[in-house]
Formats: sequence, structure tokens, C-alpha cells
Amino acid sequence: MTFTVKDALIKRSPLRVLEKSISGGLGMGNLGVLASRKGVGKTACLVHIAADKLLQGKPVIHVSYASRVDHIMTWYEDIFRELAKAPKMSAALDEFDELIRNRVIMNFRREGARTEQVLRSLEAMIVHAGFRAEAVIVDGLDFALAGPGELRLFKDFAGRLGLEVWFSASLKGEEPLFDERGVPRELEPCLPAIDVLISLQHHGDHVHFNLVQDHGRLAPRDLRLRLDPTTLLIEEARGPARQTL
Repeated sequence: MTFTVKDALIKRSPLRVLEKSISGGLGMGNLGVLASRKGVGKTACLVHIAADKLLQGKPVIHVSYASRVDHIMTWYEDIFRELAKAPKMSAALDEFDELIRNRVIMNFRREGARTEQVLRSLEAMIVHAGFRAEAVIVDGLDFALAGPGELRLFKDFAGRLGLEVWFSASLKGEEPLFDERGVPRELEPCLPAIDVLISLQHHGDHVHFNLVQDHGRLAPRDLRLRLDPTTLLIEEARGPARQTL
């Protein structure tokens, strides 16, 4: 088997560190949540996770509850452009249009889009339209409105169709946002439906990743990953590990 430059990029990706840190990855039928205040970088992280899967030839559906999705499409372009700056990757990523053919963006109104409706639309795309997605990205779901019941619907759906689902969760409460275990107070009622929970927090110029829950087990620790605000890429953190909540 020929080992390509793209294969090397996938192998060296810091997302392999994330997978090792969460028992080998999120896994089919499971829900992962990235939680932070608004504007910290959750969407960029979700797009990087999706881009990594696209590089591996895995189809992705990106569900957005934003009023517009043009900025999301731009972020995909920007992140692939940054990945192309790696040595010898420029030519390998010339097939951006081909990679993007494995991505579908579905847009729903923040108010008025019931989870049952969203899941019916996803199933129609995956089963009836033949777009065999392996991962679904859900950006902008209001967890305060959705609650545990809506998440369980997503989890049942993921298990039935063999998908992994990543969410962003914008925390809106007053300080302190997290309890003594590092759990976002707003998401505590949803913990039983969440398999992997990661909080994103500013430390200096970068956003760092804290693992809160790993496949149903509370396991707070620094993931040794951070989001670079310039490139919007996830990268391995340098220096000593930080104290987590």
C-alpha cells in the first residue's frame, strides 16, 4: 500500500491525540460536546474535526442552527488552506472540491426547528438520498431549550444509523460556569446522554481543551491540546500541563 503525504498529515494530526485521550475516539452511536462561552472557537474546532474526517474519505453532515452558513463554508476553505501549508501538502489538497463533495451542510432555524424534524431530514439525506455519512456535526443547538430528552433522541438516532455526533454548546449562565468537578453547570442535566464532554477555555493567547467526561466517566484533565486563534487549527500544547478545574 502506498503511503501518501495526505496519509502522513492524517497520522500526525493532533486529533489523533484527542482520539487516544478519549478511549480511541468518540465512536459510533456516541455524542460528543464541546462547551464554552460564545466566541471561544467551538465552530472552528468542529470544522477541524470534520475536515480531518473528510481527509480520511469519511462523509460528514454539518448541521447548523445559524441564520446563515456562508461563514461556515469559508471556515472549511480557510482550514484546508492552513492544512495545505504543511510540507508537500499543497498539491495533495488541490482536490479540495473533491473532498468537499463528501460534506453536506444542512441549515435549520434556531427557533422552530424541532429535533424530530431535524432527525427526519438527516435520515432522508443519509438513507433515502444515499449520502452515507459517518459523522454528524451539530453547531448551534440551544441546550437550554433542547434538554436531556432531545439529546436522547440524537443518541438513539446515532446508534440506529451508526454515526458519531459532535455538538457545540454555548454556555450562557453566570460565573462560576463550572462546578468543582469541571462540569458546566448548564449541562449537568444532560450528562447521562453525553458520552464525551470537553470544555474550551481561554488561557493567554490560546484556547485550551479540558476533558470533563470520557464515555460516561467523569475524568477531568488537561488534554494537552489548544486552538490557535490565528490558523483556527487544533494543535498540541507545549510546556507543562495546566491545573484543571
